[in-house]
Amino acid sequence: MSKVFTITEGLENMGALRTGGQGSVYKARRMGPILRAVKLLPTPIHSESADDKNYRHFLNEVEKLKKVNQVPNPNVVKILNYGITESGSLPFIEMEFIEGPDLCELLTAPHHKIFTVKEVIKLADQLAGALSHCHRVGVMHGDIKSNNVKFNVNSGNYVLLDFGLSVMSDEQRRSSMRNAGAIEFMAPEQNEGRMLFQTDIYSYGVVLYELLAGRVPFPLQDDGETARNTVMISHLEAPVPDLLKLRKENLPASWSEDQQTREMQVPDWLLAVVYKCLEKLPENRYSDGIALQDSVQISITGNPDNTLIVLKTENEQLQTQLMHYQAETARSKKSAISITKPLFFGLLLSVILLIALCGYAFLTRKKVYQTIQYSKLPPVPLLFLPNIHHILPDTHHKNPPPAAKKVTDTIVKADNIKTKASYTTKGKSLLHPLKKKRHKKKFLGIF
Repeated sequence: MSKVFTITEGLENMGALRTGGQGSVYKARRMGPILRAVKLLPTPIHSESADDKNYRHFLNEVEKLKKVNQVPNPNVVKILNYGITESGSLPFIEMEFIEGPDLCELLTAPHHKIFTVKEVIKLADQLAGALSHCHRVGVMHGDIKSNNVKFNVNSGNYVLLDFGLSVMSDEQRRSSMRNAGAIEFMAPEQNEGRMLFQTDIYSYGVVLYELLAGRVPFPLQDDGETARNTVMISHLEAPVPDLLKLRKENLPASWSEDQQTREMQVPDWLLAVVYKCLEKLPENRYSDGIALQDSVQISITGNPDNTLIVLKTENEQLQTQLMHYQAETARSKKSAISITKPLFFGLLLSVILLIALCGYAFLTRKKVYQTIQYSKLPPVPLLFLPNIHHILPDTHHKNPPPAAKKVTDTIVKADNIKTKASYTTKGKSLLHPLKKKRHKKKFLGIF
């Protein structure tokens, strides 16, 4: 593409993006692939000195624009440079180039005439944030309209563009808007050349109205002077047409019946914001972008009918669930303690008694086993001692079997040994009484 004229050194002119009475926007390139959008203002500057009031005003307003980018905002285009063109002596503002369509393109075929409620709320929030950011540093945009808001395909954000009117003088602005301004988005006071913070609020309301209804409140029928005057008077005097009625008429035929019904459920707070922004008197609107953003964000986070995530409500629900969980846990612990304590001590006592009984039985068996060993009889395993009584001789048997007699003698000997052991002196072995008894028996037997 051939160059129309030279913008400035190091900035290649790649042709016009759009032109109009308020100036033209060109696509430019700096340092290879880096693209820029350059806004050329229509009023030439004859002398770059303090004596030229246009140049002086331009510098003053550009200084304000610098404040916009002191704190980056993802919904406001970055102002990168400014100056005077080498040919034509036109003031220009160099901005970052946003890749993506503007709202005007998104509202024409093959796209639908209206946005979904969810997308309108997203744009309402982001554009209100952009205005709040600008108004906080004292910058009024003055030219908010559909083709000055772009959808950034790289970030997914809506971005406010073109601060051309904000750097014009009142006289330049009044002449520019009277001849070729976007009169469909202009606030009533702009017809008089005034620009206030509330002026941006009005244009914001027109943008939201267009997205919801499928057209602006007062459309321009043609470019003639009569049609422009009609729109101007409508902004001053005519009531705003019913938004929901127009939305119903412009519902896409491709949407299902359920989707059409759902998309007609525009939150009341959103309708209230739009109508408040479109008040005829500036003092009846939001005072500035800061107040507008506060109202939008409170409505979004506090109204359960919107389509965004309501963090406040979810947090309250989580807190309630946590309280119930803690109460249930406390009750469970209390119940568990009252049941398990008696059971635990009962089991502990049972285990102690069982151990004592087992110990007693073991010691008893051991003593009997040791006694049998001392009697020089064949050893009887401890395992069989508890059942020894079933082989004892019956008193009715005159001639008991030899095995029974042998066991009986063993028990008698054990009793004798136990009796004898009780007389044993301290420190002597249990075998001493046994040996004495055995010797005594042998002696008496001989005698």
